[in-house]
Amino acid sequence: MILDQLAEASRRRVEERKQRKPLAQLRREAEQMDARTGFPFEAALGRPELSFICEVKKASPSKGVIASEFPYQQIASEYEAAGADAVSCLTEPEYFLGSDRYLEEIAKKISLPVLRKDFTVDPYMIYEAKLLGASAVLLICAILDCGAVREGIQIADSLGLSALVEAHDEAEVEMALKAGARIVGVNNRDLRTFQVDLDNSRRLRAMVPPEVLFVSESGIRTAKDIRRLRENGTDAVLIGETFMRSPDKKKMLRELRTCRG
Repeated sequence: MILDQLAEASRRRVEERKQRKPLAQLRREAEQMDARTGFPFEAALGRPELSFICEVKKASPSKGVIASEFPYQQIASEYEAAGADAVSCLTEPEYFLGSDRYLEEIAKKISLPVLRKDFTVDPYMIYEAKLLGASAVLLICAILDCGAVREGIQIADSLGLSALVEAHDEAEVEMALKAGARIVGVNNRDLRTFQVDLDNSRRLRAMVPPEVLFVSESGIRTAKDIRRLRENGTDAVLIGETFMRSPDKKKMLRELRTCRG
């Protein structure tokens, strides 16, 4: 399955990077940075109105290259100018053609909190995210056990980072909550098959208590989609391909934002 391949590729990269910079050194560098961040990613998602996490993404395994021209800093700046609440940046290099450099430069360019979108399989990647300037990391229940998710949340907390814990079904939502997630993201795309079902977020919303932020991810394309999710009590949406394929990202975001409240 592609998800297993993505996770295995991440494990290989982490082991290679540990040879260049050991975990102890990376951790020491990350822990020397200020952890008193105020958790800006959570603050951005916790506003009364529906929040928008806009994604900077060059490619995906299911769609191939989405943006052959990829002025990533300009894209992030356009999102900020249009009123995005946060930015998600793909750093996975093999299947999504992402780069740590993209995140690092975007985080320096804009004032919005930035999510490191990657397949986090090791604490090493959380310390990396801190050094790159991220405000949040992604923890995917489908590739981690409950203990690893809990540890990831705890490490992120200690660094002043938020953890977006991603689930796709009932069992994974239960795992996320058991692990102590403060932000649960429901992926409408099954990463095992890449089938998309927007109703997935609507079905699983009831499982997540109101004090936990709820994010709907993937497959969100229209103002109608936004309206349905807002009415369902969704706190935030993460949108990638719809924005990346739009020639006028500002206009697209503004159109979707009209359904906020």
